[in-house]
Amino acid sequence: MRCGQRAAGSFSSGAGRLPRLRHGASAAGLLRRRGGSMEEREGDVRWDGLCSRDAAARAAALEHVGQAVLRRGGAAAAPRVLARLLMLAKRCPFRDVREKSEAILSGVQELGIRIPRPLGHGPSRFIPEKETIQVGNEDAMMHTLFADSFATLGRLDNVTLVMVFHPQYLESFLKTQHYLLQMDGPLPLHYRHYIGIMAAARHQCSYLVNLHVNDFLHVGGDPKWLNGLENAPQKLQNLGELNKMLAHRPWLITKEHIEQLLKTEENSWSLAELIHAVVLLTHYHSLASFTFGCGISPEIDCEGGHTFRPPSVSNYCICDMTNGYHGVDDVHASPTTTESVCEVEALMEKMKQLQECRDEEEASQEEMATRFEREKRESMFVCSSEDEESAPTRDVSRHFEDTSYGYKDFSRHGMHVPTFRAQDYSWEDHGYSLVNRLYPDVGQLLDEKFHIAYNLTYNTMAMHKDVDTSMLRRAIWNYIHCMFGIRYDDYDYGEINQLLDRSFKVYIKTVVCTPEKTTKRMYDSFWRQFEHSEKVHVNLLLVEARMQAELLYALRAITRYMT
Repeated sequence: MRCGQRAAGSFSSGAGRLPRLRHGASAAGLLRRRGGSMEEREGDVRWDGLCSRDAAARAAALEHVGQAVLRRGGAAAAPRVLARLLMLAKRCPFRDVREKSEAILSGVQELGIRIPRPLGHGPSRFIPEKETIQVGNEDAMMHTLFADSFATLGRLDNVTLVMVFHPQYLESFLKTQHYLLQMDGPLPLHYRHYIGIMAAARHQCSYLVNLHVNDFLHVGGDPKWLNGLENAPQKLQNLGELNKMLAHRPWLITKEHIEQLLKTEENSWSLAELIHAVVLLTHYHSLASFTFGCGISPEIDCEGGHTFRPPSVSNYCICDMTNGYHGVDDVHASPTTTESVCEVEALMEKMKQLQECRDEEEASQEEMATRFEREKRESMFVCSSEDEESAPTRDVSRHFEDTSYGYKDFSRHGMHVPTFRAQDYSWEDHGYSLVNRLYPDVGQLLDEKFHIAYNLTYNTMAMHKDVDTSMLRRAIWNYIHCMFGIRYDDYDYGEINQLLDRSFKVYIKTVVCTPEKTTKRMYDSFWRQFEHSEKVHVNLLLVEARMQAELLYALRAITRYMT
């Protein structure tokens, strides 16, 4: 893969400038009730200035916020204002903002007004908060990332706080996302966020939908569009078919689908616009996979992220509290067992044996093809238990059509889908140049992101150091592409069954194909002795391999249309 040059400039998704839209709230009604500019919608409270890198500007802004909230005996302290102050007190990378926000909340409490407290335990439901990076305790490199993110997004979102286990990747991810959403490009800003909503909604990802509902409104999007896809322009409605195929069955995309979008008279897309849309769709399909795969929690200032109810002690006895038990994190801690340690040792031994076999003999092309077809066929039968409970999601189906359309394996009811040979159409030789030609610099940014995710390594496996993990990383990446029918002629697919056990395959397939069904049990059941940072690393591989697979099918169809 090409390693891209660093793109200049800061990054931003535009998120955080507006308070989050409550689940189920009418966007039109929300704007009618608040009216006017961002500052007016928060009553007397103005938030601009808190994101400044200048301490004096932040101090002046904090003074204004404090006065506005505490005047009239706290009457200005609307719940959404208090929730935002709670978010700033817990998640702002600037210490002065954290401390002053905490002080304002204490002042409100002293006036007899109930203040919110966070729900949940950190940015992920799957990872104990004590094992994530605590805001205020980050190193210099992470602080720079946090400060850059906060200065442009207006918040540190939970995706960022989990991705920061891998700062090199996070920097590339934020840079790419900023370019797609904020920089000059073929599509207007409100279209970009609406496409993000459409993509995230395919997987019922209310976390991402809510973020982009507010971004959409912030850049001037029409609230009526949020009442359902049928209220959006016909041009965006026409994108619905491509959205659902990319998300669930990308191998069905043909040049006829592309032609239909490009030649629909007054509602037609240009090639550049379509490339921009395809990259956005694939970005948010894969980001939905990361959101569910890592159990991302609701933002503190969103519904489900805080409560105004006092804490209850009914769930555990006073002896637990005196012994240091304060919540659910300890319940799910994975003890070190002989079985889980042996699991790591066995995996390392298999890697060693496979390397020795590679050195001794090489399978024929016919045998390699047979092993691929066998692995592709077996991947159809990898599925999770249907009775497991996944994270509760709110209905976001109004943002897309055909709610019954979901992931289907390749060969159901006798239907055969030809194998996609990477040698015939690859990202490096074909997709990269097509994207860069029609949407300058984006091919470079995506290539850098793919490259970092694929090659990222700390040469560790659980408690072991100085380990070459390239064989394992390639097996994960190629297994995902195998599920999408993509075959690499030079890869021995027999290695996948040696390196990836059933519980790991179930997790991979669920996160990639039906992420909304991911559960904590699935997350806990694979690689039980590995660090959480290593499981997040796995999710980065899943995100990028899925995105590249979707892109390959779409870009191949576009190339065939152009030729």
